[in-house]
Amino acid sequence: MKPFLFIGVLITLLTTSGCWDRTEINDLAFIMGTAFDITEDGNYILSHQIAIPSSAQGGPGSGGNSNEKFFVISAEGSNVNEAFYRLQKKSSRRLFTAHRVVIYIGEKLSKRGIQDILDIYTHDSKQRLKTYIMVVKGGEGRDILKVKYPFEQVPSEAIKEMEGLRNELAISLRDFFLASSGEGISPVLGAITPDGITEGVKESHIFKLAGSAIFKDFKLAGFLNENETNGFLWVTNRMKHGSLNANIPDSGGTVGMILSKTDRKITPEISGGKIKFNIQLQGEGNIWENNTNLDIRIPENLKIVEEALEKAVEEQIHDTLSKVQKQYKVDSVGFGREIYRDEPKQWKTLKDQWDNKYPEVAVSFDVKINILGSGMAGPPLHLKRKEIIK
Repeated sequence: MKPFLFIGVLITLLTTSGCWDRTEINDLAFIMGTAFDITEDGNYILSHQIAIPSSAQGGPGSGGNSNEKFFVISAEGSNVNEAFYRLQKKSSRRLFTAHRVVIYIGEKLSKRGIQDILDIYTHDSKQRLKTYIMVVKGGEGRDILKVKYPFEQVPSEAIKEMEGLRNELAISLRDFFLASSGEGISPVLGAITPDGITEGVKESHIFKLAGSAIFKDFKLAGFLNENETNGFLWVTNRMKHGSLNANIPDSGGTVGMILSKTDRKITPEISGGKIKFNIQLQGEGNIWENNTNLDIRIPENLKIVEEALEKAVEEQIHDTLSKVQKQYKVDSVGFGREIYRDEPKQWKTLKDQWDNKYPEVAVSFDVKINILGSGMAGPPLHLKRKEIIK
């Protein structure tokens, strides 16, 4: 009888047990994007972009709008936790953050400081550290959430694709936390802004990446534009591919180059109380555009173009460092980190003085550009033979 008794008990357990605390997918509201803003009174405005499941969009004869793939809800609170629970009261489903792609922070809030809102991501295990985080340049975060990006059903998905291309700075929560807690470096975030505003129409049809945002002590210090951000990517060894343009006045035009490979090396030199950094940059790629009268297949002309591109890179890096080092006085590049890695004993004595010493350190550049496949470039096809310099 005992075997039959055991079998009966087993069958009972299998039929009565289950995931008693599970949440059905139909009970979840999938948050794709989040925005943080601040009111004049100092309260937080928390907004979520929520995907509308196909089953909730309505069918033929229903009152639902099948064209809407997402909606945005907002709530105000004295802190983020209070705003979140007020948002939950507006949703018939449990707010679910595991699929979130991006977090936007309004410029006004970024200037006041973002330490408090980032604190929640260090305590909640359900938060994805791979989520991108960006500053909305010249605007509010919730305005970006409302933009209907034409290529994606839910606009936040476009950010994942755009950041994946690595055309500009792509920073996740994890990257930001690592920089914030690291030695000798200050964090930086990507920037975004609405775009595609037609005359007489206030609605923005798309958004665009807009350089980068420099932070110091969790407060926005300022922005780098597109050209400066490209220089920042290169000098921080984050550039995977990019483009260069150089003007050659003596040859009557400009040349454009697509970079296929880049490299960077920073070497600190400390002698007494003087600190200097030597930056070596190397890049190679192909000529994309040639509006000069030079036949680049000729070695002498190729050298002229390479030197012009090297000079353009030096100017780009100089503009970038002038802004972060002289204007913002923030070590976003990580010069202090290089000392910490190469000269840890020296860093112990410099660490507490670094904010004062960093703006005054000397920096030198050594740029080397190598053009590949110049035979395909040649001279512009519209020029006559007598106009081409060989």
